[in-house]
Amino acid sequence: MAGKAVLDSRALSYHLLTTVGFFVLGLTIVPRLIKRINKARFNVLAKHSPAGYAIAVLLAYCAIAGALNISLVFAAFLAGFAVVHRKRRIFAEALDAIGKVSFAFFIPVYFAVVGLKLDLIRGVSLWMMAAFIIGTCIVTALSVSLAARFAGFRGLDLVNLAVTTNARGGPGIVLASVAFDAGIISSAFYTTLVVAAVLTSQIAGAWLEYVLRKGWPLLTPMASGESAESAQEVRSAA
Repeated sequence: MAGKAVLDSRALSYHLLTTVGFFVLGLTIVPRLIKRINKARFNVLAKHSPAGYAIAVLLAYCAIAGALNISLVFAAFLAGFAVVHRKRRIFAEALDAIGKVSFAFFIPVYFAVVGLKLDLIRGVSLWMMAAFIIGTCIVTALSVSLAARFAGFRGLDLVNLAVTTNARGGPGIVLASVAFDAGIISSAFYTTLVVAAVLTSQIAGAWLEYVLRKGWPLLTPMASGESAESAQEVRSAA
């Protein structure tokens, strides 16, 4: 709605309600229906071509989101949520194959498109970039460390959790791109958000690699007598 000179409260309310409704249905009722269809006997496509079926579900979500003028980012997320089945991983190989193709082709193309939008000459504000990155890193580190202390973590665990949570990653770039395409943020702030996402992700990866190289635990077992197996699960999740 940012591109319009006059704010239309009715259109804004409709857009907000349809987005929230799409998201709620996509997390509650629709996944149950799709999981029933996944296991149905008449679903020949799922049995003979799981990858094709998973892509068909994705395209169906995107078609509905496009018709309702909802961000396709939501559609992709909710489609994956509906296809994945915790108890019966019937689409494990299909999703793995789709993931390999995505990481090999589509994701690099997406980041190339993001790079083409960046104006590293006129669309850069070094002061804005420095203030935003430093400020958000400090806020994230303090808030995560405080929450982790309340959760019972101490020492190196606080640093590992803070650094890992501070990584903006792909979601940060997606959010920046959606906001920039909608005209909500300027070119300078878009560049700032993308650089912050890349920089914080690189810092998190370098720090965790350093911790592992030193032989330090990513997360130590809790003082309440956590078993070695549970501790290993926590480290794997981290």
